[in-house]
Amino acid sequence: MNGTEGNAEQPGPAERSHRSSVSSVGARAADVLVYLADDTVLPLAVENLPSLSAHELHRAVREVLQLPDIALDAFALWLVSPLLEVQLKPKHQPYRLGRQWPELLLRFSDASDDDVAMDEPSLQFRRNVFFPKRRELQIHNEEVLRLLYEEAKGNVLASRYPCDVEDCEALGALVCRVQLGPYQAGQPTACALREKLDSFLPAHLCKRGHGLFAAFRGRGAKAATGEQGLLNAYCRVKEAVGTDGERGASLSPHYRAYLLKSHELPFYGCAFFHGEVDKPAQGFLHRGGRKPVAVAISLEGVHVIDSREKHVLLGLRFQELSWDHTSPEEEESVLWLEFDGDNEGTPVNKLLKIYSKQAELMSGLIEYCIELNQTSEPAAPQENVPGPAAGSPPPPAQRPQLRRQGSVVCSRLQHLSTIDYVEEGQQIKRVKPKRTTSFFSRQLSTGQGSYTVVQPTDGLEQG
Repeated sequence: MNGTEGNAEQPGPAERSHRSSVSSVGARAADVLVYLADDTVLPLAVENLPSLSAHELHRAVREVLQLPDIALDAFALWLVSPLLEVQLKPKHQPYRLGRQWPELLLRFSDASDDDVAMDEPSLQFRRNVFFPKRRELQIHNEEVLRLLYEEAKGNVLASRYPCDVEDCEALGALVCRVQLGPYQAGQPTACALREKLDSFLPAHLCKRGHGLFAAFRGRGAKAATGEQGLLNAYCRVKEAVGTDGERGASLSPHYRAYLLKSHELPFYGCAFFHGEVDKPAQGFLHRGGRKPVAVAISLEGVHVIDSREKHVLLGLRFQELSWDHTSPEEEESVLWLEFDGDNEGTPVNKLLKIYSKQAELMSGLIEYCIELNQTSEPAAPQENVPGPAAGSPPPPAQRPQLRRQGSVVCSRLQHLSTIDYVEEGQQIKRVKPKRTTSFFSRQLSTGQGSYTVVQPTDGLEQG
């Protein structure tokens, strides 16, 4: 699985932790460095590093951090660099995969030879992309909650998780509570928050205009809105009250509140991939070109995110799409997404073409997520919650989260160039009625998948 580029001003997890590599550790070394979500380093003394499995190393991390058994499912080991992010299977051997990193980059990235030669992965202890959000809500251990909070916070601050301003302020207020303690009237002031605003809000919301021209453009007033909105949200953060009526010192309620708010984001817990899509033709000469995107895939669906504008271009649940991919042997490596839409009021099938050398990885991950969703057991019923009375009407459907007008998490199909097609008899024509057939056989009803994160055995170093 592959990571997106971080914001130019606020580095993402890959950039922040690109400091050391498993592959650079010699076979005789006794220590291996594992990076945690808060960017701290955990040195581990290990034996026989070249043959050490990810499962054994994962267990060593859990023992040092004294994490409960739930951490085995909640976290995974990742190899991460600015060019590629790979979640390791328990049987993978991090040292050997680190040695094979250049081959993986040549296969799954468009990096130049010089960039491949300079790139080096770090080993990170991060959230398992296959860990369901519903199980996250069952966690009570404060250190596990803290690690999940730190990772979510890093993704929000780096704009890997696009958020509306209101939600950035609500999340930033919880960070204020964790870092500054309970809100006290008059402390801090909006000016005090401004000094370290990038610790609470994404970088693109912290930009400041300077001088007379900025004032004329109204940027001064707009800039003040960020810290004032954050301060207003901070004062609304509720304090948890213990069983004895006292306000407890535990930060768990605030970590949990941050995660609950993050769960409203449809791409929370996703894996990121690099890609490009065609721009809509514009101007007299109908020039288009391509724009860089991040493809975010989670257990819930697929989101295509504009890497520069930090907003969603397309969001689809697995029930709403069909997909396939073409390999470099056939033509340019492409992930195809097919979904229902309309063309000037006529229902059509739409095809989106995502150019990416990770198309094979993305297709495999989609298939495996669908398989997990189909085979997973239903969520356990909540205890001590009375059910509806006999004969009472069913409860209203839950209102979708984050569907404000112009929300950054809403699809922007007008910014995409898609192929619209119809089927008439045996012929496929562009622009058509609602989908009854598909170009692709790979849909939600697909059979058992066999997702493999990396396949280093074919032509890659094994020693």
